[in-house]
Amino acid sequence: MSDLDHEEVHTKSAPVWLSGVSVVALLAGLGALAWNIGLQSHLSNAEQQLSAATQQNSVLTQKLEDTNERLKAQGEALGQSVGLTQKQLEDRSQQLVAVERADASRLAREQKATAAQVGAVQTDVASVKTDVGGVKTDVANTQADLADTKSQLTRVVGDAGVMSGLIATNHSELEELKHRGDRNYYEFTLHKGGGAQNVGTIKVALNKVDPKRSKYTLTVSSDDKSIQKKDKNLDEPVQFYSGKSPALFEIVVNDINKNQVTGYLSTPKSVPGPIAVP
Repeated sequence: MSDLDHEEVHTKSAPVWLSGVSVVALLAGLGALAWNIGLQSHLSNAEQQLSAATQQNSVLTQKLEDTNERLKAQGEALGQSVGLTQKQLEDRSQQLVAVERADASRLAREQKATAAQVGAVQTDVASVKTDVGGVKTDVANTQADLADTKSQLTRVVGDAGVMSGLIATNHSELEELKHRGDRNYYEFTLHKGGGAQNVGTIKVALNKVDPKRSKYTLTVSSDDKSIQKKDKNLDEPVQFYSGKSPALFEIVVNDINKNQVTGYLSTPKSVPGPIAVP
């Protein structure tokens, strides 16, 4: 092939190559344009999302600030409430302390007064114990005296030959007989020359007294009859019968002095007593 032919061939093939480059460039430009458009779309979406996030963040920030303000207000209110409660607690504590002190003082006064009362009661109890001890001693002595009296009471045969009941040789023994309540007892004191004296339901007159021999003579008037009892002994039962249904009467003289005798009349319980003079 000649050079001319070669140039013709070269000249004919050059436009085809250039045409290939243009297509590639066009495709590259179209790709770049498409990528650019996609990028702008993504950027727009990103900007919208960023804007929405910013707005949401702003809302959240505002809510957070509102919440902080509310919590702050509540904290201040709570602080004031706690402060007030603390003050109230302090006041109440002081009141309780004052009440406790007052109660303690009152209790001390009451204990002091109670101690004084207890002391007084103890003194009274001691006195009562002393009195009771004295009473017990007196009772014991009385019981001993009664025991002696009972042991001294005797039974003897009277001047009428009848076994007498218990007789008393003194006033104490006579009181013991009265307390027994077995018979009626009437005490008397007769004077020589003093005339007849009412004793119970009878009359008795002292005729003669012999202190040295401890003897006496008297006259008994009963049932319209008079009986003289001569030379009777001290503590001897002088016996006689009296009444519609004759009952045994006894006279016992247990003390003889010059021109005077003292003793008692004993009658059965069934015999009526003397009629009281108005």
